[in-house]
Order: sequence, then C-alpha cells, then structure tokens
Amino acid sequence: MEKNKVVVIGTGFVGMSYAYALVNQGAVEELVLIDIDHDKAEGEAMDLNHGLAFAPRKMNIRAGNYDECKDAALVVLTAGVNQKEGETRIDLLNRNAIIMESIVKNIMASGFNGIILVASNPVDILAYVVWKESGLSSSRVFGSGTLLDTARLRYEVSRQISIDVRNVHAYILGEHGDSEFVCWSNAYVGAKPVKDVIESMEEITFEDLDKIYLNVKHAAYEIIKRKKATYYGVGMALVRITQAIFNNENRIIPISVYNNGVYDCDKDVYIGLPAVINRDGVHHVVKLNLNGEELVKLKASSKIIRDNLDQMEF
Repeated sequence: MEKNKVVVIGTGFVGMSYAYALVNQGAVEELVLIDIDHDKAEGEAMDLNHGLAFAPRKMNIRAGNYDECKDAALVVLTAGVNQKEGETRIDLLNRNAIIMESIVKNIMASGFNGIILVASNPVDILAYVVWKESGLSSSRVFGSGTLLDTARLRYEVSRQISIDVRNVHAYILGEHGDSEFVCWSNAYVGAKPVKDVIESMEEITFEDLDKIYLNVKHAAYEIIKRKKATYYGVGMALVRITQAIFNNENRIIPISVYNNGVYDCDKDVYIGLPAVINRDGVHHVVKLNLNGEELVKLKASSKIIRDNLDQMEF
C-alpha cells in the first residue's frame, strides 16, 4: 500500500476514461491496464504514454496480467458487458456477476491484499459479489455507488440557482439505479438548507426539486439514448475516490458500501451511502438523520437489491 499503484481491469470506455483522467490529474505513480484483449490494453497504454510529456507528473503506464495485482494498492473493476438502450442496471446482473467472479479469483490468486473498487453495473450487486468472492474485509471492497448520481444532482441544483456546483452539498442515496432518491432533508447550498434557499430565491421552487430528481434519475438513459454509453463522468468520479484513498483524505463520499446495521434497512447488502474514505478504505459509514419518507425509500431500495441477490447463489 506504500506505492500508489493502480490496476484497471477492463479497457472499455469507462476504464479508459478513468485511466485518461488519472494521467491528466497525475493521481498515481503506476498504472497497469488488464483486458481480455491484451493487444487493446497494450495499445491503450502506448497511447497514454505518448501524452506523458504533457501530464503533471511522471507515471509508469503499461499493459499487464493478473500477477500485477500482487503489489497494487488499488484494483478498479470496469470490465463487463455494456448496458443496452432500454435495459436497466439490474438487467445486467446475471451476465456481469459471472464475469466478476472469474476476475476476482484471478486477482486474489496473485496474493493481492489492497482495495478493490467496483465500477461495473449493477454496481451495488456486483460489489457484493466481489466482496464475497474476494474474502477481503468489507472496508476494502466498495463500489462507485451513487457518487456520479450525486454529482449530477449537484450540477442540476447549481444550474437552477446559478451557484457554483462545489457549494452544493447534497446526496443521492440507495441503489445506483431506478430506486435511488435524493436526501433533501440533508441538502445544503453553502451552509444554508435547501428549504431556506427555496424560500429566499425566486430561481427555485419545491416543484423544481421533483424535476431535478427526475433529471438525475433519467440522466444515464438519456445519455445512452444519444451516445450509447456513459463514461466521462464516472471516470472522473473514480479518480475522486482514488485521490481520497491515496491522499488519506478521510473524505465523505457516497459510495456503494456494506450496510452493517448503520441504517435501518436490509443489513446484508451493498448500497449507496455516505462513507469516510481514506488509505485503508472505508473508515466508517456516516449516518444521516433521514426523515420518514427517506427512510421508507431507503428500505425499499435495499429490498430491491436484496431480492436480486436472493436469486443468485452465494
């Protein structure tokens, strides 16, 4: 864990958007790309290396195999089959779970003992699959969860009220999918609750909150309809998580994390919740005071995840 080495498994749109963002932000010392198509991984590594003259730091970038996982601090899983237009993330479950199990067996066979970050969809279910298959502590296996959804939420709010997105503090919680919801009871602009913002600004109303939620919920479908896939946003979100780990930031990030009774919903699931991230992985899950409606939504969302897991063999 002393070396900032990342192994990316899967060199598709998401994996390479993440890798490209890592290079541009100088987030790691060493980057290894693994793909079932090794030639593609080699080509991607070559292409990235040719941009190092313009990067903020020196990096060692190469294609490799699963033996490279042995001394990696972080392995990021972006492999899997793509989401099709009109297909929900849950529809991807059975196809991608088999892929994850095979990948994790190869990772662990290398002697890996770092952190695994799952980005493949459906991320909550696949993070659970990876955790079970790896045998690692749940603090060292987690998914990208609702971080991208949260970024979309903050963007929509900031656009509505013309305030910098970095001053909007709000979370999407629950499944990274159709049952996700906004925790409006804990949403702020600066230090001002959203309710107070609505009462003091003409630019936003309570009705606008519903529109914002729907825009966030349907964002992936709208992007897929236009360009067949989403990848830039999640690539940058994965870099944000990577930096929180390597910089030992103790940063609160909404990720897909194991709920071990912190919230009053299904315990044996991975689900989008705010968690403190540092060099060791998940330090702890942050418990927000949800209102009654939000708690009902969280329970419903966790039940959807649990019901799908129950259809699988673990």
